[in-house]
Amino acid sequence: MDGVAHFTLENDEGGGTTLAMSGPLLVSTIGQFEDELEQVSEDIATVDISEVEEIDTVGAWVVSKFARRHSAEIIGASDSAHHLIGAVESASSEADMRPERDPVWKRVAIRMGERVYNARGSVYGVVGFLGQVLIGFASVLRHPSRFPLKALVRQMELVGVAALPIIGLMSFLIGIVIAQQGAVQLSQFGAETLTVNLVGRITLRELGVLMTAIMVAGRSGSAFAAQIGTMKLTEEVDAMRTIGISPIEQLVIPRILACTFMMIVLGFFSSVVGIVGGAVIGQVALGIPFFTFLERIQEVVPIYDVWVGLIKAPVFGLIVALAGCYNGMQVQGNSEEVGTRTTMAVVSAIFAVIVIDAFFAVFFTEIGWG
Repeated sequence: MDGVAHFTLENDEGGGTTLAMSGPLLVSTIGQFEDELEQVSEDIATVDISEVEEIDTVGAWVVSKFARRHSAEIIGASDSAHHLIGAVESASSEADMRPERDPVWKRVAIRMGERVYNARGSVYGVVGFLGQVLIGFASVLRHPSRFPLKALVRQMELVGVAALPIIGLMSFLIGIVIAQQGAVQLSQFGAETLTVNLVGRITLRELGVLMTAIMVAGRSGSAFAAQIGTMKLTEEVDAMRTIGISPIEQLVIPRILACTFMMIVLGFFSSVVGIVGGAVIGQVALGIPFFTFLERIQEVVPIYDVWVGLIKAPVFGLIVALAGCYNGMQVQGNSEEVGTRTTMAVVSAIFAVIVIDAFFAVFFTEIGWG
């Protein structure tokens, strides 16, 4: 034998066909042999394995499957082969390898229901985390010496000062786009001058603070989740608790305060730069002098639009910081969880910001600030 499994077909005196196997029936040699067996179309009465040199569980399973498919009798088995084939046959099952699947409309409904039901756990977790933060604030107020001032200043630098260039560039470009597209549409009605109203109101009232919140969620909210999550993974948070330091006071509160306060600055800065971008387009494309554009902003934009943006900003900052810190504190198990929770922090923060912004729009309209 050459170390490869073979088979031959022989006709016996009773008119039946015998398939005689020879060679080693092992997992390392049976791959092509099994494919060749699948091509056998004759009616096989017996399977002779008396010439098989070696056989393992995989070989026994192949022999048993072939014999069962052809309703053939296995003969010539040695004691070890007989034992293996018997074990394989006793363990075989006719059950489906895959469970029956529900129709797609039912699977979608069940999946959505499970997600909605499981969302209550996240709601409970966020409410509990907010309670821990409030308790942490109360503890710091009772013991001002424990207030993490240096950490707060550092986070204000990271969240606010370091973000000024990218937010300024983004807002400038958004202002350009709003002015250019608005002018194109308004020109159809001969009202290009109303581009000033459009840029001023939509920037100060909505897009300035909203786009800033989205940018801060992607930039700082993800950083909060990744930083705290990594500390949880390396057991630094547990070590802080062991030595009597509150992670809420030292890690969460500085980030929440920094993000809440700096969102006011960033939101106002974003709105101003967006208006400057619109003024540039006014100068270049509409023939409105740059400073005339800025003077008209003061005339056509009511002061309450500024207050609307300033009121939204700290709320959005609080949401972004809570989402980042909460998901960071939920990390456990392995490093993959850090990436998962970071993604959840960004997505949940952006979703919550847009939902709250919709509520603000309705609220300010109802009180006459529409």
